[in-house]
Amino acid sequence: MLSAQSTDKNTLKARDQLFAIAKTPEDVLALSDEEIVAAIRPCGLYNVKARNLRNLCAALIERHNGIVPNDRKRLMALPGIGRKCADIMMRFTFGEDVIAVDTHVHRVANRTGLATGKTEEQTAKSLEGRAPEWALRHGHSWLFKLGQKTCKAQIALCEICPLEFLCEKNGL
Repeated sequence: MLSAQSTDKNTLKARDQLFAIAKTPEDVLALSDEEIVAAIRPCGLYNVKARNLRNLCAALIERHNGIVPNDRKRLMALPGIGRKCADIMMRFTFGEDVIAVDTHVHRVANRTGLATGKTEEQTAKSLEGRAPEWALRHGHSWLFKLGQKTCKAQIALCEICPLEFLCEKNGL
């Protein structure tokens, strides 16, 4: 939730600052709005994210006894949790084999034809139906790293890309 429109570095700083003062949904709700905002300020959009975080924690307590649910449908029913966030939770918290689609995965999957979709959610649905079973466990990490380091949005390093032969930039 904190990572939306934020760099990994700033998201991690905000996360660490928040977890230093609150470990549970109850702890977050005991904080003032100002304390939450101060903790998560590095990730940007902190006023909206603080409100979403407070609503999320209240819903976790009310609907799930403070326990984060372990399936996409129930995760996405929580305030502020979309497909990307739910899939990241499914993959990295609960160990499910799912390719979470962020901006990097979205770009690489569409440029190479691995998936199609105008939005990250459409790309996720496309990948879900097309990705081979063996690629699900590490697919997010592979595509994420490729998109972050090589297949960049502004300056793609096509000459060193292992999937360059698939790329739409080559007319495929």
